[in-house]
Amino acid sequence: MATPREHVEEIRRTKFSIGGELNPLTEDLHQAVKHLSAELYAKDVHFLMELIQNAEDNEYKEGVDPSLEFVITSKDITATGAPATLLIFNNERGFSPKNIDSICSVGRSTKKGNRKRGYIGEKGIGFKSVFLITARPYIFSNGYQIRFNEGPCEHCNVGYIVPEWVDANPTLSEINQIYGSGAALPTTVLILPLKPDKVKPVKQQLSSIHPEVLLFLSKIKRLSVKEDNEDPRLNTVNAIAITKETDLVQRKNIDAESFTLHLSSKENGSDEECRYYMWKQKFPVRNECRVERRMEVEELVITLAFPNVELLQRRTSSPGVYAFLPTEMVTNFPFIIQADFLLASSRETILLDNKWNQGIIESVPVAFVNAFMSQVKNAPDWILPDVFMLLPVDPSNYKELNVVRESIKAKLLEEEIIPSEKLVEQKFFHKPREVGRLMPDFWSILEKAQKQGVSLASLSDHGKYILSSALDREMFDRILNFLEVQPVDDEWYAKCIQGSMLVEDVSEEVYLELLLFVAENWGSKFYGTRMKHIPLIKYEDRNGNLSLFSIYYAESVVYISRHPHQSSWLIGWNKEFGSVTSCVFVPKITQSAIRSCPKEGTLLKWLQEQVKVGVVDVYDYALHLCNSFQNQRRLVVSYVHFLYHSLSKKKFLSERQVDYLCGIMPLVDSYGHVITHRNGVLVPANGSKWAGLLVSNLWKEESYVVLGEDYMNPFRVADKLVTPQKELLSFLTSHAKAFDVPYINPPNSRIPAVSSQLTKHNAILLLEWIRHIRSNNIRAPNKFMTSIKEGSWLTVTLTGYRVPRPPSQSFLHSSTHSWGNLLQNGSDLADIPLVDERFYGHGIRKYMEELKSVGVMSEYAEACKFIGDRLMSLAASGSLTRENVFSILKFIRFLRTNCLPPKEFIDSIKQGKWLRTSWGDRSPDESVLFDEKWRTAEKISKIPFIDEEYYGREIRDFEEELQLLGVVVGFSGISGSHELVVDYLKPSSSLSSLPADALLLVLQCMRRKPSEKIVTALKGTKCLRTNSGFKSPSECFLCDPEWVCLLQVFNGIPFVDTAFYDKRIVTYKNELKLLGVMVDFEEAAKGFARFFRERASNNSISKENVIAFLSSYRVLRRAAHKFPEDVKSCIRDVKWLRTRLCDYRSPKDCILFGPDWKSISPITLLPFIDDSDNYYGEGILEYKKELKSMGVVVDFKDGVKFVASSLYFHDVSRITRENALSLMECIRILLEDKTYTFPEDFNKKLSQAWVKTYCGYRSPKECLLFDSIWGLEKTDGTFIDEEFYGSKLSTYREVLTKIGVTVDEEKGCPSIARQLDFHSEFATIVRIYNYLSKFNWEPKTEMERRIWIPNGNHKGKWVSPEDCVVSDKSGLFSLQLTILDKFYKQNLCFFSDAFSVKHSPSTDDYCSLWKSWESTGHVLSHDECRKFWEYITKHFSAKTERTLLDELVKVPANSGSDGIVLLNKQDVFIADDLQLKELFQQSSSRPIFVWYPQPSLPNLSRTNLLEVFQKIGVRTISESVQKKQVSISNGMRQQVIPRDDLIKKGLVKLILGFLADPAIKMDFEARHKVVKGLLNLTVVETVEPIDVSYDLSLSSGEALNVRASRMVRWERESSKLFTQKMDESKGPANRIERATYFSEVVAEGVLWGNGDHIHELSELLKLAFLLDFNEEAVSFLMKSKNLQIFLEDEDFLSSAFPSA
Repeated sequence: MATPREHVEEIRRTKFSIGGELNPLTEDLHQAVKHLSAELYAKDVHFLMELIQNAEDNEYKEGVDPSLEFVITSKDITATGAPATLLIFNNERGFSPKNIDSICSVGRSTKKGNRKRGYIGEKGIGFKSVFLITARPYIFSNGYQIRFNEGPCEHCNVGYIVPEWVDANPTLSEINQIYGSGAALPTTVLILPLKPDKVKPVKQQLSSIHPEVLLFLSKIKRLSVKEDNEDPRLNTVNAIAITKETDLVQRKNIDAESFTLHLSSKENGSDEECRYYMWKQKFPVRNECRVERRMEVEELVITLAFPNVELLQRRTSSPGVYAFLPTEMVTNFPFIIQADFLLASSRETILLDNKWNQGIIESVPVAFVNAFMSQVKNAPDWILPDVFMLLPVDPSNYKELNVVRESIKAKLLEEEIIPSEKLVEQKFFHKPREVGRLMPDFWSILEKAQKQGVSLASLSDHGKYILSSALDREMFDRILNFLEVQPVDDEWYAKCIQGSMLVEDVSEEVYLELLLFVAENWGSKFYGTRMKHIPLIKYEDRNGNLSLFSIYYAESVVYISRHPHQSSWLIGWNKEFGSVTSCVFVPKITQSAIRSCPKEGTLLKWLQEQVKVGVVDVYDYALHLCNSFQNQRRLVVSYVHFLYHSLSKKKFLSERQVDYLCGIMPLVDSYGHVITHRNGVLVPANGSKWAGLLVSNLWKEESYVVLGEDYMNPFRVADKLVTPQKELLSFLTSHAKAFDVPYINPPNSRIPAVSSQLTKHNAILLLEWIRHIRSNNIRAPNKFMTSIKEGSWLTVTLTGYRVPRPPSQSFLHSSTHSWGNLLQNGSDLADIPLVDERFYGHGIRKYMEELKSVGVMSEYAEACKFIGDRLMSLAASGSLTRENVFSILKFIRFLRTNCLPPKEFIDSIKQGKWLRTSWGDRSPDESVLFDEKWRTAEKISKIPFIDEEYYGREIRDFEEELQLLGVVVGFSGISGSHELVVDYLKPSSSLSSLPADALLLVLQCMRRKPSEKIVTALKGTKCLRTNSGFKSPSECFLCDPEWVCLLQVFNGIPFVDTAFYDKRIVTYKNELKLLGVMVDFEEAAKGFARFFRERASNNSISKENVIAFLSSYRVLRRAAHKFPEDVKSCIRDVKWLRTRLCDYRSPKDCILFGPDWKSISPITLLPFIDDSDNYYGEGILEYKKELKSMGVVVDFKDGVKFVASSLYFHDVSRITRENALSLMECIRILLEDKTYTFPEDFNKKLSQAWVKTYCGYRSPKECLLFDSIWGLEKTDGTFIDEEFYGSKLSTYREVLTKIGVTVDEEKGCPSIARQLDFHSEFATIVRIYNYLSKFNWEPKTEMERRIWIPNGNHKGKWVSPEDCVVSDKSGLFSLQLTILDKFYKQNLCFFSDAFSVKHSPSTDDYCSLWKSWESTGHVLSHDECRKFWEYITKHFSAKTERTLLDELVKVPANSGSDGIVLLNKQDVFIADDLQLKELFQQSSSRPIFVWYPQPSLPNLSRTNLLEVFQKIGVRTISESVQKKQVSISNGMRQQVIPRDDLIKKGLVKLILGFLADPAIKMDFEARHKVVKGLLNLTVVETVEPIDVSYDLSLSSGEALNVRASRMVRWERESSKLFTQKMDESKGPANRIERATYFSEVVAEGVLWGNGDHIHELSELLKLAFLLDFNEEAVSFLMKSKNLQIFLEDEDFLSSAFPSA
C-alpha cells in the first residue's frame, strides 16, 4: 500500500501528466473548476457553511464527541505573506486515499447518492469554496500534508485541484503551538492563508456564528472560534464555544419523535443557554415529488425547532429554513423548519419551485399541527400560554410559505386546542370557533367576585366556552385573531350577570365596577341586548328592603340624591309618600359608594342618560310629588308639612324654592276637596275681612281656593315631626299667598255691595283695598273696577241734598277756590255733585288719589270738561240749537271776561261736529268763514264755509271766539288756507282744462307744502295746455333751447303753452316736475326714448328720422349732454337700424361694412347696415363715430363674434382659400376671448363637408392635418389638401383642433381606420395597420372589425376576426380558419389586442374540426390524431369536458391499418381489462378499442389520454360487458371433495383479520356470519373447465359474445364452490391463474355488497394461496399489513377447525 506522499505523487503523474504522459482533459478540468467555483456562491461567507457541512459529513471514531474549531491568527506560518491565517481543526477519522482522490477532482464527491446515510453535502466541491478566501489552502490529515493553488500549475496548467506536498511552512510543531502545545492535535487541520481583502469578511463571519448552527447537525457536538495574536489586545474576533446536548426522547411512535435540545455558548466570558423543543416527523415520499437527486430517499424527515419564549422574545430575526445548516431565508415564523431541501447554488435559499421542496413544504403543516397539539395537550398550566407564542401569526415574505401558514391555520381551526377557563381540576380544550373571549374589565370583575364567594361554575353555560384567562390577554390578541377566536357576543354578558348572581352577592365596590363596565360599553355593545331586561339596578323599597330593577323598568323610577346629606331625608319621606309616587331610591350605602367611585362622572352620566335614573335633591323630589297626590287629602296636607320642615328645620329648601312649590302644590279647600289648579288662595272664611265686605267668594270663577279647616289643626308626621297650628298658617300666608282683603288681588267680577250706598266702614275698607292695588301696581280687573266706578256707593251733596252717586259723577275740591258756584252762575247747563265731607269726615281727603283713580273729579278743568261733555252729548243727539251755539260762544266770552281760562272748555267741545257749514255739520277746526279771497280757491276745492244763511250776519260778531275754537277766518298763508285748499281738493274729474289762475294756485299750494294728493289728482288729468291741446302732465315737455333739437326728430311731441300761462309758469319747474312734466334733459331724453321705442316697434322710423337723430345725437354730445343709461340702452337695444338682410336690428346687432369684411362675407350672412342708395346711402358712413358709440360694430376684430352665428356655406366648391383662412382667423380671435361661448348651432354648421382633403370635401371632424412623423402617405387618410390652402394653414393648428380636425398623431386612429374600406393595396393596408398598432387602436363598429387578407398586391378580401387565428402550429386548420402569420410578418400581436383574434385555435375550434372530420368520414393520419389529442389533453378542464361530452359523437379507433377511423363512442372501449381485451380482439374483426399512441409520447401520455376518453363518455370494457355464468351441466364429471382441502384455517384466519379492520366497520357477529357462509359451502371439483360468457352490446343493436374459463365459481343459491381440477403439469402459470380466480371469487363472495374492498382482499388471498395458506406465513402477512384477530375470533376459529 502506498504512503500518503507516494499517493500524491501518483495523482500528479497520472491525472495531471506531471512527469508522465499528457492527459488531454487537463485544460477542461481547469476551466470546469474555475467556472464552478466563481459562479456557485454569490457571497464570500458561504465557505464557512461548506466547511461545517463537510465536518458534519465526516466519519468519527466511536466514543468521540465530534468537534470543529476555528482559530484565526496573524502569524504567517505558511510564509506566503498572508496578513492572517485561518486554521480549522476537526477530530474526525481523517482523510482516506479515496477522499484525497475526490478532492483532487470535480464532481466526484464520495457522498453522492448517500442521503440515506445522513450525508448533507452533495455538490462535490464544498472544499473548493475556500478558494474564495485563500489562494493556497493546506490540508494536514492522516499523514497527508498537501496544498492546492488557485492559479494554474506551471507543470500542467491546471489550478485548484493539483496537490503539492508540503514539507515546511508550516510544520506540525508550528500548528500545534497555535492550537495549544498541551493538547493533542486533532486528526485533520486545514490551514487557509487569507487573501488581504478577505480578512475582514472572514472575521465578521466568524464573529457572527450563532449557536443555532448546530441545531440540526446530528454529529457535531461542539464548535468554537478564537483569535490567536501575540498581543491579545489586537483580537477583533468574538471568541465563542458552542456545545449541544439532547434530552431523552419524550414522545416516540411510528412516524414522529420529540425531544428537548440545549445549546450552550461561552462568549467573551459570559455563559448563555438556549433551549429548543424539537419535533421530528417522517412522511412517505409521494411519486409526483420525486427528483433525480433524491431518487434513493423513501421518507421525508421534517424537524421543527421551537425556541423557548425568552429566546423568542430576545431574537430580532434569524434564518427560518435550514437544510441541516441555515439558509438566509427569513420566514417570519417563530419556529425553524429543517428538512433535506434542495438548495440554490448560492445556498442562500431553497428552490421554491422544485417539486421535491414543494413536497416537503406541503408536509410542514401536518408536522406543525402534530407538534403543536403535543405541546398544548401536555404542557403544564403555567407554560401553556407560552406554547401559543409559537404560532405563525406574521405572514411570510414568501408566498409559498404563506400557503404553509394558511394551511396550518386551517388545520388548527378544526382541532381542539384552545383551553377554556379552568373551573375544575380537569383541563378542557375546544375548537377555536367554540371559544369566546371576554373583555379585560369583565375578567377583573369575575376575579373579584370569585374571591368574594361567587360561584362561576356556569361561566361556560351561556352559549360559548370561555377562553382561559391566562390566554385572554392583550399580549395574545394577534395570536387569537390568527386562530379566529372571537369575542363572546354582546348577549352573553347579560346571561352571565343574571346567571352568576354578580349583582346580589358582591360588595358595593365590585357592584359599582360592574355598573361601570356596563356603562362604558353601553353604546357600543349592550344598548340593543337583553342587558336592559336583567335585574341590575339596586333600590330600597317602601319597607326599607333591598330590591332590584332591570334597566328597562328602572327608567324614570329609580332616583339618587344629588346631595349626600339629603339621601336619608328623601328615603324617609318617600316611605310617607310611597303610596302615590312611583319613584324609589338607590340605597344610601350604594349612593355613598357611587360618590367615592373614581369614575363617578361616567357612572352618573350613564345612569342619568341611559338608565334614566333621576338625580334629585329635596327640591326636585318635591316637584315630582306635586303631581302625584290625586285625591289623597291627607297626603296633600302632609306635603305642606314636608315643605315646612324641609325649610324651617333642615334648610334643604330655599325661601324662593318653597314659594314656587307652594304656588303649584295641590290644596284642600273648605269643602275638603283636593284642588290642583288655582289662581289664588284665600284664608279660611272664619274670621276673615273679605267675608264681611263681600259675603261670598267672588274669586270662585277665577279658581281661587278658600283654605279648609285641615290647615288650622295640629298635625303629626311619621311619629316624629310636629307642626304647630299658627306656624303652618303663617307659613301658608308667607309662601302659598293665602291672603285677606285688602291684601288680596281683586276678583274679576262685580262687587254686589257697591251697587248701593256703602257704610262708612266698608267704604273706607274698599278705598284701603284700592290703595293696596295701586301701591303694588296690580292691574285691577275690568269688572271689579267698572262696578266700583259705576256703582252708586259714594255719598254726595247736590242742590243741598245727600244722595248716592257713582265716583265718575262726583267732585271733591282739590283746593278751597269756590269755582263751582261761579260755573253754575255762568251757565245754566252746569250741575256739579260734591262728595259729602260731613258724612265721611275730613279723613276722606287722605284717599284723594284712590277716589281720583275710580273717577272722582277734583279740578276746574275737569269741571269745564264735565260741562263741555254735557253739551257735546246734546250735540250728538241732535238737540243743540242755533241758540245753543250762540250760548256757547257767549259762555266763552263770559269766561274770558271773568278771567277764567276758556281753554279747557274749548278743548272739550272743539272736536265736536256741531257747527253748520255749506258741506254739513263740521267741527270748528274744519270750518271756514268766507270772504272774497277764497274765490279762486273755490274753483278747485270744496271748502266748508259757515252757513251764514242759517246763522245770519250776527255770526261775524264772534270772529275772535270762532278763531279760538279753530275756525279759519280770512285767506292767508299763515292761517293754513293753502292746506285747506289741498285738503278739500275736488276730484280729478273736476280738474281737467283748468284756467290759468287755478293751475297757478295749485302750483302755489304745492310750493308751500308739497302734496301727494295734488300730484295724484292731476297726474293723469288733462289739465295742462300744450301746443297739442290739453294733456296730462306726464305727456308734456317744458322745453329748453339747448336740447329742443332732440324733440324735433319726430313730429307731435307736446310742449307746455307758456304764452297761455304767462312766463311765471317757468318759475314752477320743480312743481311741474313733481306732477310729471319733463322739464330737464334727462327726463326729456327718457320721454323721447318712449316715442323712439314706440316708432321702432312698428318700423316707422324713417331714414330721415335716423339721419335727423344721428345729427341731433352729434349736437347733444358736443354740448356735453349725457344721455341716461336707460336711454342709451334703448338706443342700443331697440331694433331701428335697417340691414342688408332687409330687417331691422339694434345697433349692437349691426355691422358697418368696411374693407376688412370682404373675405369673410361670401361665407356668412352678416347684418351689415343698409348703405345702399335705396336706403341710408353712403352718407351713413359720416356718422361712424356716433354709430360706434351706440354699439354698431365698425372694427373687424369686434365683429368676429357675428361670424360664428352667421356662418353660411351656400356652395362649398366656391369657398376660396381666402374665405377659409379668414374663417380660421375669426375662430382664433374668438378662442382668445376666454369669456366667449360659441353658439349651439356653430358646430352643426361646421360639421358640413366643406374642408378640401386629398379624398374630397369632408367635415372637419373627418379631417386630419398631415405630418410626416405619422409614417403614412397623404392619400392614406382624409388629410387636408395643403397644396390648396397653402403653408399658412399650419399656423392654425389650435383652431383646427377646436373645430374637430385631428392634428395629433395618437388621435388619428378612428379617421384612418374608417378609410381602410377605400384601400385594397396590401402595402397601404400594412402601413395603416402599423400606424394603428402604435396607439393600441380597437375597432368600434362591425365594419371596422374586419381584417384584410390579400390575394396578390391589389386584390384580397375582408374577413371576420372570429374566422382568424394568429398562428396554427399544428397545421390542422388551414381549411377551417385564416392563419394570419401566413400574410402578416409583423405586429401580429396587434390583431390579438385590437381584433381579439385568437393566438391559436381554441377548444371550440378543435371541436368544430373534429365534427367536420366526423361528418366527412375523414380517415385520420396518426400525426393528425396525435396533434389533436395533444392539444385536448394539454388544455383539458371541466369546461372542455362538458364541451367534448356534448359535441363529440365519435372517437378514434385503432383499425390496424395506416389510418385511424372514427367510430361512435358507444362502440369503442377502453381496454382496462387485458384479459377481456385479448378475448374480444381475437373474436372480432372490427376495431372496438380506442386509439392511443404507441409508443407513448412525452406530450401525450397514454394514461392521461385514456382518462380524457373516459370523461367524455368512452366506457371501459370491464364496465360495458355483461358477465354471465355458463351453467354447469349434469354431464360434467364432478365430485365432492373435503372442504378443508380448499377452505383452510389460514384462509379463514386471514379473512377474519381483514374483516376486523376498523376501516371495514364490521362487528364480530357480522364477520362470523360471513365466514360461516364460506365454511358451509360444499366444494365440488370438476374435470371440465368452468366457463363464463361476456356479452358486449353496440349502438347498432349488434352484440359481441366471447367465452373464457375461470376455474372457480361460488354459487350462493346452492351454497356450492365449484373448482376445476388443477393440472400440476402446467407449472407455475397454472398455479398463479388458479390463485387469481380463487382469490377473486372468495373475495367477492365474502364482501358481497361491499365492493370497495374486494380488490384489496383478493390480493391478500392470492398471496396466501401461493403459500398454501400456511398459518405461520399467514400470521406474518397479517402483521405486515397491520391486521389482527381478537379473542372472540380465535374462539370462533377454534370451533370451526377443532382438529387443528
